[in-house]
Amino acid sequence: MELIDIGSNLSHESFRQDLPAVLERAQAAGVRRQIVTGTSLEATREAIHLQRKHPGVLFATAGIHPHHAGDVTPQAMEQLGELARHPAVVAIGECGLDYYRNFAPREAQLRAFALQLELAVATGKPVFLHQRDAHADFLSVLRDYHPSLKDAVAHCFTGQAEELADYLELGLAVGITGWICDERRGEHLKHCVGRIPSSRLMLETDSPYLLPRTLQPKPPHRRNEPAFLREVARVVAEARGESLQALAASTTKVAEDFFGLEKIVSR
Repeated sequence: MELIDIGSNLSHESFRQDLPAVLERAQAAGVRRQIVTGTSLEATREAIHLQRKHPGVLFATAGIHPHHAGDVTPQAMEQLGELARHPAVVAIGECGLDYYRNFAPREAQLRAFALQLELAVATGKPVFLHQRDAHADFLSVLRDYHPSLKDAVAHCFTGQAEELADYLELGLAVGITGWICDERRGEHLKHCVGRIPSSRLMLETDSPYLLPRTLQPKPPHRRNEPAFLREVARVVAEARGESLQALAASTTKVAEDFFGLEKIVSR
């Protein structure tokens, strides 16, 4: 059984001391490949660096998270554009809107989001999207660019059925994380996940965040890691009434096609 984690933050400081062991555990758990998320210029550079060290196993995205939208200057976008064209980069993002934290002014977030969608159009690469408590504005911006985008995935979907319907109507792929394993706030996802077509469903950990609460035995720490994607897959498969093997096969194929992973490996 093979799984692909489409969203792991391996450049996070919590992985600096034991990244080789983290990667070994992922392989042992069947998580054969990972997309390392670029959330800033620095994180994007680190994601590319990690891909160079682990070709065929790790891939990168290039983006600036809405939390850092205030850092999006013309110079920053020029640098991001150069990074985005690196062969290791398989998507633009993480980009979008986050009105839950509002770490950056909303006007700056909207501008940064639009600029990165323009970059996705220019590079012909799909988009790795972030949205929290900003559904209406997010859709409004995305609808303007979506006809010109190669493809787009709603990363770490945590919304309600109405939001999911909007995303599917627009043609987005959907990434599901360990949020679905949280009985306090993710129970609704078990009722929603079955509505996602197999051709548009992918899995991710968003590690080191969102440790699956259903893990048994529970780890001695709260850090999530890619090896735990298997638990996310188990819960999603159960909610969809599928076997784990069938879900692994379909989500792996979707991720391969969405990010063009086979083309990169064969170069």
